Amino acid sequence: MSDTNSTAEQLFEKALDLAEKHLEAAMKEGGALSGYVAIAMIEAAVNQSVEEAGHQEIAEMLRDLADQIEADADEDEGDE
Repeated sequence: MSDTNSTAEQLFEKALDLAEKHLEAAMKEGGALSGYVAIAMIEAAVNQSVEEAGHQEIAEMLRDLADQIEADADEDEGDE
């Protein structure tokens, strides 16, 4: 792995930690709406990201995320 990829991954992990912290706070504040708050935050984040990076780049990242989610689900099913 190159240093650039390693640095980008480290920055992404820091950003993910920050996002999770704020998501947890928003969900706690949302109470009974916490599940909706989480989904709404995803939508808000995607909308803002598209404005920053463009439709194509964000769509590709979301496809990668969907693939990761499906792979994790397949692993979980294999463990049962």
